[in-house]
Amino acid sequence: MAEKLVVTFNAGSSSLRCGIFRQSEAGPVQVRNFHIRGLPDEMVLTEKDLVAGTQTETELGTPTSADSAHPEALAHMLARLDEVSGLGTIVAFSHRIVHGGADYLAPILIDDDVLAQLKTLEPLAPSHQPHNLRPIRQVQEHYPGIPQIGCFDTAFHRTQPRHAQIFGLPRALTEDGILRYGFHGLSYDYIAHKLERSYPDLAAKRIIVAQLGRGVSMCALKNGQSIATTMGLTALDGLPMGVRCGALDPGVVLHLIMDRGHSPEEVRDMLYERSGLLGVSGISGEMNDLLASDRTEAAEAVDYFVYQCGRNFGSLAAALGGVDGVVLTGGMGEHIPDLRARLVNELAWLGADLDESANRDGGPYLTTSQSRLPVLMLPTDEERVLARRAYDLLASDVGRDYMRA
Repeated sequence: MAEKLVVTFNAGSSSLRCGIFRQSEAGPVQVRNFHIRGLPDEMVLTEKDLVAGTQTETELGTPTSADSAHPEALAHMLARLDEVSGLGTIVAFSHRIVHGGADYLAPILIDDDVLAQLKTLEPLAPSHQPHNLRPIRQVQEHYPGIPQIGCFDTAFHRTQPRHAQIFGLPRALTEDGILRYGFHGLSYDYIAHKLERSYPDLAAKRIIVAQLGRGVSMCALKNGQSIATTMGLTALDGLPMGVRCGALDPGVVLHLIMDRGHSPEEVRDMLYERSGLLGVSGISGEMNDLLASDRTEAAEAVDYFVYQCGRNFGSLAAALGGVDGVVLTGGMGEHIPDLRARLVNELAWLGADLDESANRDGGPYLTTSQSRLPVLMLPTDEERVLARRAYDLLASDVGRDYMRA
């Protein structure tokens, strides 16, 4: 019998990731991985065969235009999927979708009505949502009849108490969906399950997870569920990021528009594309670049980032009523030991004692055995969550009914 495969898509502004998974007794196992990076300029495809343990890299060239970059990248990806069709039968495509709003609290089968509603949320996630949704139509046309499933970053945070979700705004706006939704939910979902499987002594306790990628947020977990998070209605809130501002006095936005004459579009571009580490440093939005620089502006941007992380660790510890462990994940958390060391030292007041050797070696524990607060580095895997959620949905009554229709 042919393997029943789930294909995952994780589409961003500068990259497109695709994974092929088969089901096993231990859960989804990835057999192939494709990653196109460099959008919208020079495209490079990296393909990994996880069974054979091989990796190839192919230069795809420059897109015809900036507007056509993402459709062209997806066309390359679909062509590769066609070439490896002998691996098994694709039974579903599972897409990461950043914003699910108030209505989508769990993975869902995508139809035209769902897609239309998700497009109305694009203004709340302009750097992500259009890219997340774009592959759905193209995949639908290339592989008609195969279920497409949406998995939402916002859904993981719906376990938060209502007082953690609302803003201090007129009640009518709250009832109309102006809420603190939070993001990076697929990553937090993976870490929560990883703790349950591999660190059961921590899984049921009070944990702060720091998702340290180009987008940055933190989440307070209690018994594996989200209690509080740093992001809000949009992915601008909370910690400073590569090019996004993080938490900002709303009066600054009013001042820029009403007193300094900036248009709303100019302010949106500034906050989403020209702020954060890039804005503070004036050099780069990449932490490695800033750590390697000898310029005072770079050092100031790093200090600002570490300081804000320290403040937010304290805020989430208060929301949890204490903290029993911290997990660092995401690209910066996984690959930049110097940053990890500074963040662990920010947690010294909570009992964290850095193990310099373990930190250099990548953990998983970054703290000494005498440390009152354990700090771990755990790589995340959003694609595995996409696959697991898709297999679960297909096995449910909803999935079985869809497949019979």
